[in-house]
Amino acid sequence: MNTFELHILAAERSFYEGPCESIIIPTTEGMYGIQANHLNMVTGIIPGEITYRIPGESDEHAACSRGMAIVENNVVTLLVDTCERPDEIDVNRAERAAAEAQEAILKKRSRQEYMKAQMELARATSRLKVSKIKK
Repeated sequence: MNTFELHILAAERSFYEGPCESIIIPTTEGMYGIQANHLNMVTGIIPGEITYRIPGESDEHAACSRGMAIVENNVVTLLVDTCERPDEIDVNRAERAAAEAQEAILKKRSRQEYMKAQMELARATSRLKVSKIKK
């Protein structure tokens, strides 16, 4: 079985560290899959859903915020602000965050505020999507 070492590190905790068969991450270029012996690379992560497979288990899902992925010598490290399993997501809070972000987008104060609101909406939306995944 081909595996690699996966480290998902959020700002406040180590989310997962261990063997992995594959991972799909949301990047600025779209969803990106990584398997064992992938070429070395660095890429940006945007808010969205991560899907990864631990050997001998079914797919695991998580909602992540922005960050970066580093692939080097069969080790994949994700550095993200936050990462949450479906059962860790506060749905009410995510719904409020989505509504606030949509309101901020409509106000269109500055480009920077608009981009920040877009990122917050993407994060809230991905959290809501992942919260509906049942194990």
